[in-house]
Amino acid sequence: MTAPKNPSDTPQPETCPEDGPTPSRGVDRRTFIALTLGTTAASTLMGGKARAQVAGAAPEGRGAAAQQQPPPPPAPLGNGEAPALQFQPYPGGTGAMMEKLARERGRAAFDRAVFTVEPWRGPVPTAPDDIAFLPAHRLAALLKERKITSQQLTDIYLTRLKRLNPTLLCAVTIMEEQARAEAAKADAEIKAGKYRGPLHGLPYGIKDLFSTKGVPTTWGCADFETRIIDEDAEVVVRIRQAGAVLVAKLATGLFAQNDQWFRGRTNNPWNLVQGSSGSSAGPASATVAGCVAFAIGTETQGSIVSPSTRCGASALRPTFGRVSRAGAMTLAWSMDRVGPICRTVEDCAMVFNAIHGVDDKDPSTVMAPFRYDRQIALASLRIGVDPSAPKELVAALRALGAKLRDVGPRPTVAGIGGGALGVEGAAAFDEYVVRKAKETGLDLTALREPVAGGGGGRGGGAGAAPGAPGAAGGPPANPMAPADWNPRFVNGRTTRAFEYVQSQRRRYMLVCKWAEYMKDLDMFVGNPSADVGANAQTGHPCVVVPYKFDVPEQQRGGRGASAEPPPALKPQPICAVIVGNLFADDLILSVAHQVQAHGDILLKRPILT
Repeated sequence: MTAPKNPSDTPQPETCPEDGPTPSRGVDRRTFIALTLGTTAASTLMGGKARAQVAGAAPEGRGAAAQQQPPPPPAPLGNGEAPALQFQPYPGGTGAMMEKLARERGRAAFDRAVFTVEPWRGPVPTAPDDIAFLPAHRLAALLKERKITSQQLTDIYLTRLKRLNPTLLCAVTIMEEQARAEAAKADAEIKAGKYRGPLHGLPYGIKDLFSTKGVPTTWGCADFETRIIDEDAEVVVRIRQAGAVLVAKLATGLFAQNDQWFRGRTNNPWNLVQGSSGSSAGPASATVAGCVAFAIGTETQGSIVSPSTRCGASALRPTFGRVSRAGAMTLAWSMDRVGPICRTVEDCAMVFNAIHGVDDKDPSTVMAPFRYDRQIALASLRIGVDPSAPKELVAALRALGAKLRDVGPRPTVAGIGGGALGVEGAAAFDEYVVRKAKETGLDLTALREPVAGGGGGRGGGAGAAPGAPGAAGGPPANPMAPADWNPRFVNGRTTRAFEYVQSQRRRYMLVCKWAEYMKDLDMFVGNPSADVGANAQTGHPCVVVPYKFDVPEQQRGGRGASAEPPPALKPQPICAVIVGNLFADDLILSVAHQVQAHGDILLKRPILT
């Protein structure tokens, strides 16, 4: 950062306090504002000469050379620099929430809980596949008790990754040499009694939009296939400090969109005829296929929920602001979230306990209590059930003692649109869009005018450049078309500032309405995907939990749908979503764990060769 000039170097303008007259002139605040507006209007109407004179600049002919100097160029911006404004999901603001927590729980509210792994009981599996599919918290018990080594476990997962990746396309970079070195270090530390906690020695994978030193970070884009960002994302640092072993950078759809990336489509391990959905395509696919012990994904508007549901994984989309995004690709500063994708809900709780909390590199982060409870009394919780909730899950909750209450439709506010996602995505990718526009001959000064009140359309999800497929109301563009770059960040450039601000004001109205709706609820069960869009705006958490084993339903029809019938699917885990109140991440995980612990879905695994 460049230090500001010494205030004594130049004459300073007189200050104007918020109320009352200025000290030297006796002009009250309203008059001062009126005079300022008048000066601005005059400078606009009368041109550059008038602007110079009303600003106290030298008249024409005096200091002309200085007057002709062009202004310095704007400071360059990449993808990561955050705006001054930060989204806060708690309606009263983060400060009010912190004060409430301190009043109710004291200093302990801001201390990280200790996650205790239950001891291993019974014989230890010997077959590599049986070990690979164990839940991460069971592997943690084996590692802690030195019944298996991190090097053995890492070798199992590296072998599976190399064998299955050509079929699944779940990994971008398999980090064999680095992983073996980290595993050896973990074994030495555990043997020496320097146990770091339940993640120590566990091999994991991370979505390939997190920076990692010495390893390409591609964002799913061929333009960045060999690019190395020489830093470690904060979540990578925290997981390394917890002792886990990074074995692979896992696939993300192009710029966090769907499951298509520059090498092809990431597939669902249960049904290879299907893509894994996205954009956390690789984390969901690799975890379910037994290629990693756990994985880290991200969500802006469905990118954890959708692939986890498609692949039958357990996952947590945390409350907005609970995990640092520093070092991750930005899609929307006010919506992006980081969360675990695992084989069990307890695994999600174990991983989340290590990665959540404040990071001064991500100004959106907060510290809030997280107390996972395996034995939580469901009767003590306020659990709502929507009419569209899966009946099998509702029956399971009742059998576990939950006192369920019916809930109605969630609140909505018209006019929010895709303002945040489209505009923030366009801003985050400005440097890339400008470069690609030059390469492809796209004139960014001649883009289509936005539809009045439309907030720029979806922008971050389905936008297309003028002339691209889908730009004029036709079928949606293929996420990989045009062939050499993705134009999804172009539309947000045309949204008017006025429309964006109005959409954010309406977004706050939605936040407040959801707070009112949830005031007597700890959580509710709805349709698995019904609240993804709303919660992208409000910041509420949810847990994805498999609740039955069956043939998944397939959606048919829609614009541009193929006339061919969809391929036949095999049975797989079917998932539900439990949406929690803000910062109730621990409660929804505790409830989902009980559902999972009383079922037998975890005994099933996809057959892959």
